This record gives sequence, structure tokens and C-alpha cells, in this order.
Amino acid sequence: MKLRENINLMKRIVAYVKPYIGRLILAMVCMVVVSAFSGVIAFLVKPVLDDIFINKDATKLYLIPGLVVGIYLVKGFFDFSQAYLMAWVEQRVIRDIRDVLYEHLQSLSLSYFMRHPTGSLISRITSDVGLMQSAASNALTGLIKDFFTVIFLVFVIFYRDFKLAIVAMVLLPAAFFPIIKFSRKMRVTSGKSQQTLGNLTSILQETISGVKVIKAFGTEKYEVRRFKEENARLFGLTMKLVKVQALSAPLSEVLAGFGAAAVILYGGLSVIKGTSTPGNFFSFITALFMLYEPVKRLSRVNNIIQQGMAGAMRVFEVLDALPEVRDKEGAIELPPFSREIEFRDVYFKYETSEDYILKGVNLRVKKGETVAIVGSSGAGKSTLVDLIPRFYDVTDGAIYIDGYDIRDVTVDSLRKQISIVSQHTILFNESVRYNIAYGTPDATFERIVEAAKAANAHDFIEKLPQGYDTSVGEMGMRLSGGERQRIAIARALLRDSPILILDEATSALDSESEAVVQEALERLMKGRTVFVIAHRLSTVRNADIIVVIEEGEIVESGTHEELLSRPSRYRYFYEKQFRKADTATGTS
Repeated sequence: MKLRENINLMKRIVAYVKPYIGRLILAMVCMVVVSAFSGVIAFLVKPVLDDIFINKDATKLYLIPGLVVGIYLVKGFFDFSQAYLMAWVEQRVIRDIRDVLYEHLQSLSLSYFMRHPTGSLISRITSDVGLMQSAASNALTGLIKDFFTVIFLVFVIFYRDFKLAIVAMVLLPAAFFPIIKFSRKMRVTSGKSQQTLGNLTSILQETISGVKVIKAFGTEKYEVRRFKEENARLFGLTMKLVKVQALSAPLSEVLAGFGAAAVILYGGLSVIKGTSTPGNFFSFITALFMLYEPVKRLSRVNNIIQQGMAGAMRVFEVLDALPEVRDKEGAIELPPFSREIEFRDVYFKYETSEDYILKGVNLRVKKGETVAIVGSSGAGKSTLVDLIPRFYDVTDGAIYIDGYDIRDVTVDSLRKQISIVSQHTILFNESVRYNIAYGTPDATFERIVEAAKAANAHDFIEKLPQGYDTSVGEMGMRLSGGERQRIAIARALLRDSPILILDEATSALDSESEAVVQEALERLMKGRTVFVIAHRLSTVRNADIIVVIEEGEIVESGTHEELLSRPSRYRYFYEKQFRKADTATGTS
């Protein structure tokens, strides 16, 4: 990575530290004190050796041990203080980054989630931010403390023996060679490792949520093999990181050892010749060995920094992604829906595709009308209704609500006027009460019960172990399909939005469940403007207008009776579906 990119990345990380700069400075002061006392400990070796053991000074014998105890007490207090303060700053910064990252993810458009696997995004929030946490705690603390430790120890060795210090300083930089050598390799490998971990998380998420399909099709061995292959890839990359980490510190130590040997040789000759005292030399050599230790730690710190920077790159990659659907400057609040919804010459295609999904769609729906959208699979039915709440923006043309281009109003005010019940009901691993009130958090329990009764859900909820406080399980798996759908209908009823979208809301249900859910849907549809996508055409007979879409274009429209009274695509679908029903029941 280029130096400028490195600097920019560090600036972005530092921006999250700024609010806590006071505690950080206090922690740094504590680190400086700890580092200073490391230098004092090395400095005391000379009087201990020369005054106590060689000159046999009894006064120093009683004074210096007490001083040593005092030094370690003060050093311990400041070491604890810096560790606690740094951990506090680190955890707050990481918490802030996770909060911002999750909030930003929630602001991104559906198209972003279509392009990025769920497991990869989970990995960004957990594993990648975790690497940044490790870099913040170990690297930042290590760099500051080790830097000042080096400063104080260098002062000691120069004070004790200037010439010997120069020899050591000439040889010391060699110990930094592994750090420079392995830096780029660490970051590249760490980035690949995090990407592979994201893939592994995706496989886990997919296979755990889709375990029923896996068992139904007997693909357990295939999924195990797929997991093992990705896991083996992660193992290989991890071992590359381990090899670099394991090699850099010993290599630095070996190179430092050559320097230490040269210093011992030169210093020993000085003591033998009488130009230096044993205490002076051992004070010097103690400071020197203490000086090489931070260098060895720095080699490990650098590895952590490279992994942290790789994690930071992946985190900021998400933060830099802009939502395709967002409020334009000067967007206004959409007034309460009162007249009509109009599709005016609407074209749409996904960014990743060159083919248009919708082509020149024109449709006008008045308030209170129910429009049914019919067509072959892949004709663009769901895409059409997804454009109303701006899950995607039109590629060309416009959609108007009461004369307002929906791109000119705030997304929040638009979506507050729309409720959706789809084939794929999403429930959260919370209580029934929570799921019904989702999106209407201020709803009273009485209103929740009223909505549940209208959705034909109250009776089965009352029979649950804890009634409305019963957890529905992950994705609502503790409930049947019909029960989940009725919870979703109750949620829409409670929200009480004037515009309703029903996307294949009963297609996955059996006949008995469908009848109960259909009754609840009819209550939900009363007094609302409704867009219905229905696979079973028997459910759309009473629609005010039926629109048939083929290959992204509206090919015909009219009431149920009008479309059946003439040769039409709708009539073809209707007769084909009911012939199948007659064949299945044995009637003619």
C-alpha cells in the first residue's frame, strides 16, 4: 500500500479517537512515567554493583533496596493506570466504529446486500473490527510505551559510555530489518485471510438457515466438502501469517544478539584495560538488553498493525459505500396519501445488468383501488412493486404519489405510508408482541391484541406457552407458515398504512391456512390502496384492475370479467391454472 493511503487510513482511525483525546493523553503520560522508571532501573545497576558489592558501602545497602521497592510500586501504579485508560479508549473507539458501521449498513440500498454475501458483511462488523481493536490495544500501547522506553534507555547507555553507545547504535538498526521486510506481506496475507473468513461465515449462515433444504436434498456431504475446502484455505493463509509472525521476532533477536556480542567484546576490553568500571559496564549492558527487548516487541506490534490496517481497509470499504437510494438535497415530507399513484413511462434495470426488467410501464391507481399484478415468473411483477417504497430507484421515467415524484420526498416519509406482506415472512427472534409491534414501537398492548384478532392470530397466540411474550425463534421457525403470515398481517394492520403491497402473500400456504390468512388479508385490504401479486388467480378476482406483465411490459389490463370475456393472456393463465386444479381433483 502506498504511503499516502497509509496516512489517510491512519487519519480516519485517529478521527474516532479525537473525542477521547483527554484520556488518551493521560494514558500516554502514565506510559512515559512507566518508561522513565524502566530507565531508572537500568541506571541503578551501577551503584548496586560498584557501591554495594565492590566498595561495600553499608549506607547504600539499606538505601538502594528501599528505593528499588518504591520504584516498582510507583511503576506498577502507573502501569495499571495506563493499561486501564488505554483499554477504555480502545473499547469506546471500537464501540463507536461498530455503531457507525452498523448504522451505515442499515442506510445502504437493497442492491448493496444483493452484491455482498451476508457472511462477509457479518465478518466486517465482528472479525475486521476485532482486528482493529487488537491493533488499537496492543499496537498503540506498545508503540507509545516502547518509544519512550527506548528514549530513556538510550539516554542511559549514552550517559554511561558514549563510545560504546555509538557501537550499539550502529548495530541496532539491523534488528529492524525483519519489520520492514515482512510488513507488506503481512497486510496482503491478512486481507486475503479476512476475505476467506467472510466466505466461511457466509457458508455457515447459508447452511444453518437452509438446513431443511440441505436435508431434503441429501446434500450434507457436498456442504461439508464445501466448508472443509474453504476452511482449509483459511488454515493455509493463517499459517502464512503465523510463519511471518514466528520468524520476524526471532530474526530480530538473532540480529540483536550479534550487536550485543560486539558490545560485550568491546565493553569487556574497556573494563580489563581499566577505562570503565564493572558497574558502569553492567549498567550499560542492562540498559542495552532492555533496549533490544522493545525492538523485539515492535516486530510483533508491526504484525498486529498490518492485520489491523487490513481490517480497517475492509471496514472503511463498507463505510465508503454510498446508498443508491437516498434523500436528495431539499427533499420534502410526503403529505398523507389522498389521491392516486402513477407510474409514468417507467424503465428499470439493475446496475449489474444491461437488460431492462421493466420497459415503459404506465399505470394509474386511485386511492382505495386494488390492483392485481399477474404474469409469468420473471416478468417483473415484484420489481414493479419494489419501486414504490424505493427499494430501488427507477432507471428512467418516474413514479408519482399525489403528484409528487417519490424521489423528491424523504424515504422515511414515503415508507411510513406503505405496509408490505410478502411470501417470505421475516420475523425476529423475539416475542410475538415484539414482532407485531415492529415498526410501531409505541403501540399499546390493547392495540396489539386488536390487530392480532383482526389477523385471525389471537387464538393461536393465546395457546402459546407464554402467550404474546412467547419467543417465535430464529426467523419465526417455532411457528407454522400460516401462523407466521398472520403475525405479519397483524404487524401491517397495526402500522395502518394507507398503501399496502401483498407480494405472493398466500402462495406458500396449504388450502386450510390460505383460507384463514385470506380472510385476514381481506380485513387488512379494506379502505387501503392495494397492490397484489398473486400466483393463485382465484385470489385476485375482486381486484378493481388486473394488470398483466410480460417481459417487463404491461400487455393488458382490465377487470376479471373483462379479461375473461375476450382472448387474453390473463384468460390463458386462468384457464391453464384451473385445468390443473380440475385434473388434480379428478373433475372434468
